[in-house]
Amino acid sequence: MLITTSFLITVILTLSTTSTTSLPFVVFHGIADQCSSKRLQNLTATLSNLSGAHGDCIEIGNGVLDSFFMPIQKQIEIACKKVKEMSKLAKGYNLVAESQGNMVGRGVIELCDGGPPVKNFIALAGPHAGVASPPLCNVTQTCILQASLITLGVYTKFVQERLAPAGYIRIPTDIEGYKQGCEFLPKLNNEIAGQRNSTYKERFSSLQNLVLVKFEQDRALIPRETSWFGQYEDGSWNRILPVQETKLYTEDWIGLRALDEAGKVKFINVTGDHLQFSLPDMQKHLIPYLISVE
Repeated sequence: MLITTSFLITVILTLSTTSTTSLPFVVFHGIADQCSSKRLQNLTATLSNLSGAHGDCIEIGNGVLDSFFMPIQKQIEIACKKVKEMSKLAKGYNLVAESQGNMVGRGVIELCDGGPPVKNFIALAGPHAGVASPPLCNVTQTCILQASLITLGVYTKFVQERLAPAGYIRIPTDIEGYKQGCEFLPKLNNEIAGQRNSTYKERFSSLQNLVLVKFEQDRALIPRETSWFGQYEDGSWNRILPVQETKLYTEDWIGLRALDEAGKVKFINVTGDHLQFSLPDMQKHLIPYLISVE
């Protein structure tokens, strides 16, 4: 991120007009990343400077390594414990999540008993309705791992217990396998008839604002519409359902429709590949939701 004179002036002007009582915020990073990375440190600092709010990136275990190999459920347990131990969050906080970090963030909102309340949830490129296949990318550690997930049998207990992304892979031509074998996302999204948890819906629908940011050229999320809870139609690779046509929305399994009808869901579309947003987009679409006050 290029720091220019105009950027510094913007920061100074923003800080001069921002209340010192802004709620704190936390950041959950995605796969293959860690809070100690320069990019995450810059992101957290920039969001804090522009909003006037205190921000912390919350690390789960051993950063990059555990982002791959620690099941999402365990990551949520650790995150839940950490936010409950942070006294500055007691009156409520805002949450910013990147990519896989959205699964941790949503888990904290829906599953964390006794945790401090999340007010605004800013979801950057989140696989909310699952991902259907590995990303179209070069041969990297991430791509090799995700390709191996499919090859090994993503819905087997062995894979589910050892690879974090397995918890939110939703293959449209194997929905029964997904519902029976995927141990995380079907529960988070209340997809299993007879097992839906009203507490998850109550907690998720209590958000003041849900900011869903989709990146137009996103090649990591397939389909990219998952950032808006869109998904491939069951049994087909040919049609992607917008969120409003999914049963999760029409039957309101997690309270998303209720939030939307109350005007609390912001569907944001920005130019760029996965998580590649500009400073103007950040100022326009993210900062207003971090300036909320206690």
